[in-house]
Amino acid sequence: MAKEIIWSPEATEAFERVITYLENNWTESEIAHFIKATEKVIEIISNQPKLYRASKRKKNIHEALITKHNLMLYKNTRSVIYIMTIWDTRQNPKKKKH
Repeated sequence: MAKEIIWSPEATEAFERVITYLENNWTESEIAHFIKATEKVIEIISNQPKLYRASKRKKNIHEALITKHNLMLYKNTRSVIYIMTIWDTRQNPKKKKH
């Protein structure tokens, strides 16, 4: 049974930043690809939340690669999946809070 997905305000803001960046620098095709890839990851984690790599820093946090430049960090609980943020993989990994 699929778990409910809840987006944190930080995750929503990060997703919107990626979309804005793509709108300003790329084409509609890249925007559509990013949205479709994000939806696919969400579908997978709602059904198989432990499929993606577990964080080495925090318990119950997983990292799902959306594109080569975007990583979704989410927390798996008994009843829901909390999407915590979308992380730009080009950033210094030491800055990653989760």
